[in-house]
Amino acid sequence: MTDARPLLEFESVTAGYDKGGALFSPRTKVPAIEDISFTIHSGETVAFVGESGSGKSTTGRVVLRLLPTMTGTVRFAGEDLAAWGSKTPLSYRRQVQAVFQDPSASLNPRHLVAQALEVPMRRHGMTDRKDLRTRMERVFEMVGLDRSHLNRFPSELSGGQQQRVAIARALVLEPKLIVCDEAVSALDLSTQGQIINLLEELQDETGVAYLFIAHDLGLVRHIADRVGVMNRGRLVELAATEDLFTAPKDDYTRTLLEATPASTPVGREERRAERIADRAAVAG
Repeated sequence: MTDARPLLEFESVTAGYDKGGALFSPRTKVPAIEDISFTIHSGETVAFVGESGSGKSTTGRVVLRLLPTMTGTVRFAGEDLAAWGSKTPLSYRRQVQAVFQDPSASLNPRHLVAQALEVPMRRHGMTDRKDLRTRMERVFEMVGLDRSHLNRFPSELSGGQQQRVAIARALVLEPKLIVCDEAVSALDLSTQGQIINLLEELQDETGVAYLFIAHDLGLVRHIADRVGVMNRGRLVELAATEDLFTAPKDDYTRTLLEATPASTPVGREERRAERIADRAAVAG
């Protein structure tokens, strides 16, 4: 399922935000994540969980190059991102996309849905109108939306449909990695399940990797290959999903699991096997 070389590597990464002190004092950088190390391979889903303020979203911001590192190394496809300095190549922006919690906040209410997909494609050098439309329609088919939705405004769509548009906008550039930052937490349970199934199906089809950031352990158990637990800016545990749920090694992980409602576990591989069987049944 995965390549031998990691797609993304964090090696002892510390990052944080500026904090102003007293009047005229120099600005200082306060760490929000400290000494974080992990990898993500192509076609893999790694989920980060933890309480608010634990550093999950900060990690995602570092991956997206929205926040610089203070120390440590971040590599993508073997390349050290520090070599780019403060600038980020368009090629990286294309290969690493994001889906955020509130799709209505990331979609311009004055633009048709088609424009939300067309703008990033044009920015990345795709200009032929026929090719643009063909690509948009193909991606809309992938995320389960009718092409007629391209000619609607975001306000005319449900929350679940808006999130599908956000996923389509990320996919239209054919990325290798998508950062999903609380991408389903604002949706009702039924729609959450639909979006999770969609993300898994898209991964099976395209080989895209996910960094899935969430606070719901029960949710990530169904989608993640590995789960990392963050606490106060540190990655306290990272393990294969079922290993973490059945034999956690860190006390904080045990505390989180004890606070999670019991559910019938359905492993990632079991869900993948079910999808393959369903597709075979339909084809047959």
